[in-house]
Order: sequence, then C-alpha cells, then structure tokens
Amino acid sequence: MPKLEFWYDFASTYSYLSAMRIEALAAAAGVEIAYRPFLLGPIFKAQGLDTSPFVLNPVKGEYMARDIARIATNRGLAFHVPEPFPAHSLLAARIGMIAEEEGWIGAFTRAVFDAEFAGRANIAAPETIAQAVAGLGHDPAQVLARAGSDAVKSALRSRSEAAAGKGIFGAPTFISEDGELFWGDDRLEQALAWTGRIDNRPG
Repeated sequence: MPKLEFWYDFASTYSYLSAMRIEALAAAAGVEIAYRPFLLGPIFKAQGLDTSPFVLNPVKGEYMARDIARIATNRGLAFHVPEPFPAHSLLAARIGMIAEEEGWIGAFTRAVFDAEFAGRANIAAPETIAQAVAGLGHDPAQVLARAGSDAVKSALRSRSEAAAGKGIFGAPTFISEDGELFWGDDRLEQALAWTGRIDNRPG
C-alpha cells in the first residue's frame, strides 16, 4: 500500500482540519498515513519570524479564524482559536514521537487537536495531555516521564530538522513516497490521489 507522510504541528489550525478527516479519506484512497509531528517554530525562526504569520499579520489572522470556522462548521467540527495563540505545542509533539513509535499516534493526534480546538483546553498543560493519554488507555505518568528524556527530545529535534530538509515551510504538509510535496488542508485530496496512483505508474 502506498504511503503518504502527514507533517503537522499541534499548534497548527489547518492541521486540525486535516487530522480529523485524513484517516477516512486515506482508507478510501487505499493509502497508508505516516504521521510526522514536528515543530514549526524552528522553521519560522529560520525564515526570520519569531511567531506565527497569523500573529504577525492580524488581518491574515482574522481571515484564518473565519475561514477555519466556516470549514469546520461544514464538516461538523467545533472550532475556537486557542488562547494564547499559537499554542505551545512542545509537550504534545514530544509525546507524539512516543505515540508514533508505539503505534497510537493517530488516535493521540485527534485527541489533542479535539481538546485544543474544540474543547478550548491548553495543550501546554501537562494535565491536558495526561488526560488525552489516559483516555487512550496508556499510563500518563509513564508517558510524560519518558517525554522528558534526552532520547525523545533528540528525536523531536531531528524530526524538525528533517522537516526543514524536505523543504517544509508550513503545516499541514503531505509528502508522497516519490517526494511530491503538498501544502495545506485543501491539498489533502490531491495528495492522496497522487500517492494512490504511485504503484500504478509506468516505469
């Protein structure tokens, strides 16, 4: 089965939209999803930005909030811009690395995004993440302790460096097995269609 990489930051509003629908769309397209949580902060910093472009340009930020509210309503999702915005996603990303390794990354990703953008929870708070972990049947104390390990910290740094190396500049980004890059929730269907055809292409 062809595989599509899904690169996202837990603070990313448009990644929320993709995370809540990607599994069903991928199953219909016959594509496997490889979740790739990472941090956008270092990429923004390399671009000379000290925060989200949606904060630096308030008009763009207001449009983003309204745009996602419209899309979310059409998809039956709740949406609220978190306070503060963007949310501090370091802890969620570290635990995402653990969840990816252990095979529960999809469910964890949806749980965190739902808590953040639908439930108005602060994902920087350990209790918010602990609740998401416990809700999936895992020991939050054990997982949170491991998230503070040097190995997990190093893995996340390497993941974020890999994102930059692949030419990722925002989230969500989707990358097919042949290296084709698609940026934005509105490119998800195109990314899946491209990826689904890879096995059938000549040569």
